[in-house]
Amino acid sequence: MAMRRFAPLMLAVLLSGCTLLEGTPEPPPPLSDHPQEIRRNQTEGLQRMGTVSALVHGSPMDVEAAIKAKVVAAKADYYVIVMIDDTQFPGQWYSQAILYRK
Repeated sequence: MAMRRFAPLMLAVLLSGCTLLEGTPEPPPPLSDHPQEIRRNQTEGLQRMGTVSALVHGSPMDVEAAIKAKVVAAKADYYVIVMIDDTQFPGQWYSQAILYRK
């Protein structure tokens, strides 16, 4: 009986905690002559162009540079790097980013 009363309270607490991870929406920075990396909470009002990915031997900074080169080639205004992860092979990195335009 006590568990039935406790379960909805725990569910409400857990779900309200998820909103803390999202962050409040913020406007993106002003446009510039080169693509800018933004956070996910800055994408409101932007048009999604697509995604790019890169697989590079080297370091996390190398795969980030490869993503930036692809973003420039796609002529996006903003981008959000979704993930940078190492693969099963030592020194090989994989990354994905979402492209946006104003």
